[in-house]
Amino acid sequence: MKQQAGQPVMVDCFWHAQVRPTDFILACGDGNSRLTSLRWSQWHPDSAVAEGFNVVNDCKPYCAAGKFHSYPVIVRLNAPQPWKKHPDLSHYTQLSLVYINGKPDGFGQWVDLPLWN
Repeated sequence: MKQQAGQPVMVDCFWHAQVRPTDFILACGDGNSRLTSLRWSQWHPDSAVAEGFNVVNDCKPYCAAGKFHSYPVIVRLNAPQPWKKHPDLSHYTQLSLVYINGKPDGFGQWVDLPLWN
């Protein structure tokens, strides 16, 4: 989706600006965690909210042999700041996941992650 004036973006692993993406990689190094089927209910100057799935590799017995599991989540973006690559654009710097039904081993029900700059 095209960015509208004053609208923050998400910066992906390839330093591309994304607005209301349907999919988003969280683990850029190996792709073992990503968001899929995102449905955005809000995309405001200070925050954004979506529902979707966090697809995570269990890495058992090791990541190459692991299986991917899908967990329903609520995604919240906040803390917009000027983007270093394009200072005229604002980008969300914080992502929060709330697991609705089940969660990956070792994860809390609520997870906060920094986003790329």
